[in-house]
Amino acid sequence: MPSPESAQKRPSSKRAFIGVGVFFYFAMTMALYAAITLLHPGTALDNLWSLNPDAHRQLLLFRKIAGFGFIILAAMAAVAGIGWFRRRMWGWQLAVFGMSAQIMGDCINVMRGDFLRGGSGLLIGIALLAYLLSNKVRENFSPGENYATAGQTDAR
Repeated sequence: MPSPESAQKRPSSKRAFIGVGVFFYFAMTMALYAAITLLHPGTALDNLWSLNPDAHRQLLLFRKIAGFGFIILAAMAAVAGIGWFRRRMWGWQLAVFGMSAQIMGDCINVMRGDFLRGGSGLLIGIALLAYLLSNKVRENFSPGENYATAGQTDAR
């Protein structure tokens, strides 16, 4: 059972906190999937692109650049997930940066006329960014272990 001190220290919902962290690993998985299917097209894996054939067609024009971009995105999502679950400030910062980038992409979609996808993405993205920026969430993160506590473990 958590102590009253740890409850005050980490007031955000445990389920929501875990959900955000799991989202990073889902994003990593999907970015790796996109990278593999772009770098090695024509496999059975391409079938999932039937959910968004226009994006697949457009990305195939730049398949090597886009594929390697997705590999970098997957690595960033994995690192963000590690930082998130270790409750490091840089993990939180990556989360805020990633969500901000997603919101900008959704704004571009709305400006291009894709109101359903862009609009729903904006609503979800803004809600998630508000959650990430809340004091309840931010208080869960520390800048990193200081020299004095680097060898000690604590129950998180």
